[in-house]
Amino acid sequence: MIFRLSQKLNTKIKAGTLATLPPDENPFADWSGQLFLVGRSQYILLSSTKSLYSTVLPGKGVTNDRQFIERALSSIREFMEIDGYEGIYERFVAPASGSVQFAKALDRSVTGSMNDMTKHAAFWLAAGDVSPIEIGSRLKEIPMSALKHDGSTHGFPRDAYKAMVDRAGS
Repeated sequence: MIFRLSQKLNTKIKAGTLATLPPDENPFADWSGQLFLVGRSQYILLSSTKSLYSTVLPGKGVTNDRQFIERALSSIREFMEIDGYEGIYERFVAPASGSVQFAKALDRSVTGSMNDMTKHAAFWLAAGDVSPIEIGSRLKEIPMSALKHDGSTHGFPRDAYKAMVDRAGS
């Protein structure tokens, strides 16, 4: 399993020097993470590197790589269960979580899309009436140019993730 970290997130969890890794053969085991602030509170955006399917978790209390992995996997599992993908988690994410690698961001389109998502998430969190898990549900509905396909100008994280699930034969 690969967690691709922003420099800020890597500094926070002290994961060391980040390698440059190709995409994981298992697209369900390749996630990108960014740390962002809302006021004085830290949050972490985790996005499937391939589909931008995302979840948000509080950054408070996450001070090392072990805590990050535990919280990240818990948040990914909870979010996938809410969407009815618990079988996908059990088949593709959980087995891969036994061996975790940290890496640099894959490419600028993923990083740019995540920057856009952190702005949306920060706005909703600052409004104060939305939980971090609910933010993930809203983020999967935002059109992203990095996900364009079939001549379209944008795609949606929910559709890209569903296509991954369909290809996996769930």
